[in-house]
Amino acid sequence: MTHPILTPLRLENGIWQGLITSSAEPHVSVHYRDEVLDGVTLTASPDGWALTVPIPISALSDGVHSFVILDRDSSEKLGDFTIIAGVPAADDLRAEIDLLRAELDLLKRAFRRSQQSDT
Repeated sequence: MTHPILTPLRLENGIWQGLITSSAEPHVSVHYRDEVLDGVTLTASPDGWALTVPIPISALSDGVHSFVILDRDSSEKLGDFTIIAGVPAADDLRAEIDLLRAELDLLKRAFRRSQQSDT
């Protein structure tokens, strides 16, 4: 099986869309604020697998909102996207910091699971 590759396509009408290229159907999860989003769908397409992620209403508020897309089988990050609402500052680093926090939370959970399985 080839490693899944995610290509972002568009954000339109509250739905983020991407294309996953993989030899077999990928198993993905999308995380927002340390929770797995519901309503994420994968559909077979001629080029791979069409991924659609409905944006929760709570993400359409002031601030930086980061989403992390993971391969559930390997826990590897396939990609991410960020929504910035309100009045963003020029060269805003908040999105990067928020994304790093989300990835750190994922790493901490994986480390804790690993520690629990060792005992």
